[in-house]
Amino acid sequence: MDGPVTRTTVPSWPRRGLGTLLGCATALLGAFYFLVVGTALGPFLLWPRTRSSALGILMGGARRLVTVERARRSAFFGDLFPGHYKASDRKILRYLAVRSYAGLLCAVVIALLVLGAVLAGILAYGAGRGTLDWDELLTQVLLGGVLLFLDLQGLYALAALDARIARECFGPSERELLQRRIDELAASRAAVVEAVDAERRRIERDLHDGVQQRLVALAMLIGRARRGRRPEQADALLLQAHEESQGVLTELREVAWRVYPSALDSLGLEEAIGGVAERSGIPLRTRFEVAAPLPRPVETAAYFVVSESVTNAAKHSSASAISVTVALDGARLTVRVEDDGTGGASETGSGLTGLRSRVAALDGVLHIHSPLGGPTTITAELPCA
Repeated sequence: MDGPVTRTTVPSWPRRGLGTLLGCATALLGAFYFLVVGTALGPFLLWPRTRSSALGILMGGARRLVTVERARRSAFFGDLFPGHYKASDRKILRYLAVRSYAGLLCAVVIALLVLGAVLAGILAYGAGRGTLDWDELLTQVLLGGVLLFLDLQGLYALAALDARIARECFGPSERELLQRRIDELAASRAAVVEAVDAERRRIERDLHDGVQQRLVALAMLIGRARRGRRPEQADALLLQAHEESQGVLTELREVAWRVYPSALDSLGLEEAIGGVAERSGIPLRTRFEVAAPLPRPVETAAYFVVSESVTNAAKHSSASAISVTVALDGARLTVRVEDDGTGGASETGSGLTGLRSRVAALDGVLHIHSPLGGPTTITAELPCA
């Protein structure tokens, strides 16, 4: 995804000053291009049959001028622009028009500044020779100071305008970035709602097909024991009912852990991942390198990444070992789950799709690498700021 314009290091004042002077020259070139080529192509742009060809010729030269401006901003001002961003024809023409006007105005301001410096030199020379009265000298100094302030303010405003229109032309504008962010949040919200509905359906299936069926079997065993006439038969049925009740409790506890682990609130992420390792039928090696407290949503997302990945590995990968690494690097938490199974995990499956939505809701990224033959590596990067 193309990001906003960034800056590597702040260039020196002489470098930026040279870039500004060069910008005055390129602005003059742009104005000359609009004046000559635009005037020559004007009739053809108005005629519908030749409009597309004339516009193509106009845009060819305009894009070359924009390439020069982009190189100037990068070389003298240290701006880094998105590599694959392509501005529209309308945006390029608007940029060149504003750039030409601002550059020529900047040239006028610089010329006035040079003229003011020359006049200041003449004034100093006259004061040194004693040809100026003190009241006249004070008036000239005060007026020159005001004009110098206005000149510097004008240069600063024009430099800010140059940077702003470059950002809007060579990279996504603030409005485009805002719209993109809105679209991402809308898609993330829809994905989270879908993932929550899928999780609810899975919990319903677990309760209906697992816990409910076992409770029915338990009720039937107790009913047979109550109706039994022989004590030894009733004892055997009660023993089966007792074992079945233990199995129901274990399965109910598993369902509750899949909904939300209570250990995550009481003991923290490390102990909750330890509970996943205890319940896993595959040997699981964990490495936990987090020295600072984590936000609660990040802890929850990290736990479900580990839990879902381990569950998928146990069900589908035929893995014999799983390793889990949780590390905090600055303001980013990285969760890495790797198994030595057969690979081929489907990224479109409901489990991994739900994980991707859960991670994306926190502005995180989920990477899945699962070639046929293995191994499978699932990495989640979660911002903690």
